[in-house]
Amino acid sequence: MVCQEQEALVNKVLDLYHKISTLDTLKPSKAVDTLFTQLVHTCIPHTPFIDITKLPTTIQEARSNLIRLCGEAESLLETHYSTLLVSSFSNENPLGHLHVFPYYSNYLKLSRLEFNILSQHFQAVPTKIAFVGSGPLPLTSIVLATNHFSNTTFHNYDIDALANSMAKALVSSDLDLSKRMVFHTTNILDVSHGLDEFNVVFLAALVGMENEEKKKVIDHLGKYMAPGALLMVRSAHGARAFLYPVVDLSSDLEGFEVLSVFHPSDEVINSVVIARKCPIIATASLSTEQGFDGVGSMAMHNKRSEEIQSVFISNNNHYNNGNVIE
Repeated sequence: MVCQEQEALVNKVLDLYHKISTLDTLKPSKAVDTLFTQLVHTCIPHTPFIDITKLPTTIQEARSNLIRLCGEAESLLETHYSTLLVSSFSNENPLGHLHVFPYYSNYLKLSRLEFNILSQHFQAVPTKIAFVGSGPLPLTSIVLATNHFSNTTFHNYDIDALANSMAKALVSSDLDLSKRMVFHTTNILDVSHGLDEFNVVFLAALVGMENEEKKKVIDHLGKYMAPGALLMVRSAHGARAFLYPVVDLSSDLEGFEVLSVFHPSDEVINSVVIARKCPIIATASLSTEQGFDGVGSMAMHNKRSEEIQSVFISNNNHYNNGNVIE
């Protein structure tokens, strides 16, 4: 029965992949929206019978290609709506109309989830947060800065100059956010100076689409982040791994202590991994680690790892009520 379910799901995903791959363009349109909506609805249901790592090589290759197509479509969708917001609401604050973006409610839920997860492991309010892979519509940074961290500065890193230009234009009319949102156009692998200043670093799901690429980015962050700083990584679980890359906890997070892993079961697609940069031990005895703003007694003197938690968030749970299923 399990094999039949897996075969049916994989065949449906492959059918949609072939249809998407034959499209002339992935820019927002009725045909594009319909196919990707069908794909998301196929992959969202809880599918414990799917183990992506055990699928045949041909399907693995198709999955890698599909993730790249999803990434391209997502970028084009964000570009479209970032442009629309700035051009349509030029005489007022475009940020007051973010609800026109079709997945805005998902970002609200994901940001709330990440805020609650972060609050469990970081007692102070972060003074500086970095988001790697922010794109032309940096919704996570905007929502966190507006709803959860009203005094925190957000540094957004993206390799695309046009994406950063659009994002900057989007927040420019907001007097508060325009001062607290900083945009850096660069490959994060070229950044070393300053990464140790951030209390928290977010890594977007589509930064590093292949396993090797993702690990290379995480290794780089691990090299230059401050000991004790937190890394929030977005991953995927079950059939949702056909949409986004999966972070391998056993090999991709060397130099980090994995604190928790959360797998939502509602329309929020991404899993969330939170990990702490391991302290640097200079000698046999515990050295004095580097401190940074807002951390205080944050567990740089941690003597043992916390148990990794895998949690499924129920459809009716907003996480802040504590009703979680382990």
